[in-house]
Amino acid sequence: MTRMKCFAWPVALALLIGAAGCSTKPPSAEQQVAEAQKQLDEAKKNLKAAEEKRAQGADAEPAAQPREFSLAAGAPVKVRTISSISTKAARVGDKFEATLAQPLEVDGYVIAAKGAAVRGEVTECDPGGRVKGLASLAVALTSIEGSHGQTLAIRTQPVGTTAKSTKKKDAAKIGIGAGIGAAIGAIAGGGKGAAIGAAAGGGAGTGLVLATKGDAAVLPSESLLTFKLAEPLTVTEKVAGKR
Repeated sequence: MTRMKCFAWPVALALLIGAAGCSTKPPSAEQQVAEAQKQLDEAKKNLKAAEEKRAQGADAEPAAQPREFSLAAGAPVKVRTISSISTKAARVGDKFEATLAQPLEVDGYVIAAKGAAVRGEVTECDPGGRVKGLASLAVALTSIEGSHGQTLAIRTQPVGTTAKSTKKKDAAKIGIGAGIGAAIGAIAGGGKGAAIGAAAGGGAGTGLVLATKGDAAVLPSESLLTFKLAEPLTVTEKVAGKR
């Protein structure tokens, strides 16, 4: 009897466990949704933590510092004028425009590209006197368009021109006047009259010269001018992502 009881207990226990397993129900739809939501929330939490960690690493990296590039005083700036500038019409302070004939570069960095807009002004405009004093004209640059479209203020030494001498033309005018006077004097009174007429004609020619101004000083359109910087031109490199 005792021996049968010993065998009966394990059998009963096995039957009880089996019955309990058969009675376990699968999770309900609500439970499945809740579990899925729990997993989604956990994934979002992990993603946020990863993004914060990545952002902290980016902040730790040193930001790229913009570099400065400078053209020294005396550096050449070659431009081509757009319109003509003349002492006949120009005045000191008048503005003019030109284009950059050669790019401005420093260590491979282009400060201003070829063809960039250039502006300047008239710094000297002397129409000249009668007989003595030739007309003279000078201009200087004031700004240039940078490689990123910005306007760069510059200061250059002036470049100028002087009108050609009119001495030969003046002498010709006086000589023609004297010749005409001598011819008229000779007709009127012979040799003596010729001498008097020459003097009178020469005086008339001189008067014509005195009443006439010399040629104007002109910088024609499309003139290629080379200026020199009067002071350094410094620009800051544009860093990507910064304005």
